[in-house]
Amino acid sequence: MPNALTAAATGFGTGLSLIVAIGAQNAFVLRQGIRRDAVLAVVGICALSDAALIALGVGGVGAVVVAWPGALTAVGWIGGAFLLCYGVLAARRVFRPGGALRADGEAAGSRRRAVLTCLAMTWLNPHVYLDTVFLLGSIAADQGPLRWTFGLGAVLASLCWFTALGFGARLLGRVLARPAAWRVLDGLVAATMITLGVLLVAGA
Repeated sequence: MPNALTAAATGFGTGLSLIVAIGAQNAFVLRQGIRRDAVLAVVGICALSDAALIALGVGGVGAVVVAWPGALTAVGWIGGAFLLCYGVLAARRVFRPGGALRADGEAAGSRRRAVLTCLAMTWLNPHVYLDTVFLLGSIAADQGPLRWTFGLGAVLASLCWFTALGFGARLLGRVLARPAAWRVLDGLVAATMITLGVLLVAGA
C-alpha cells in the first residue's frame, strides 16, 4: 500500500500528464495569458473546475455516469459544435485581424465573454470528463484509503499548470507583439479546435 507522499506524487504526475496534452482549453488559456485578458478569472475557473471534476472521479461518480451511454453522446455533440464554432471564429481572426488581436487593453465586455467561453470550453468538453473523471477516478480507486490524497496531488498539478500557462504566457508578449505573430497563434488555435470538434462530433 503506497504511503501518503507517494500517493500524492502519483496523483500529481498523473494529473499533469493528462492536463499538459495540447487541447482547446490549454490553447484558450495560452491566448488569454498572452493578451493579459481576464487571466486570473480564466486560471481560477480552470483550476476550480478541475478540482470539482477530480473530486467527482475520486468519489466514484464516473462509474454512475458511464452506466448511461447517452450522456457522453449528448455531450459529444454539444461540445463538438461549440469547439467548431470557436475554431471558425479563430480562423476568421487570421484573415481579418483587428482589435481582438491586440495584447494591450481590453474591449468592453471581454472579461465576461472570456469567463463564459472558459466555462463552456471546460464543462462542454467530453475529454475533460473522460480524462479527469473516469481515468483519474479509476486510477485513484487503486490507491485505496489514500485515493483522496492522490486526488489532492492531481488538483495541485492542475493549479500549477494553469497558473504557469496563464501567467507565464506574458513572457511571450514581446515575441507576439506583431499582428503576424497573432495570426499564427490564432491559426494554431483554429486548427486545434476545429480538429477536436470534428473528432468529437464524429465519435458521438
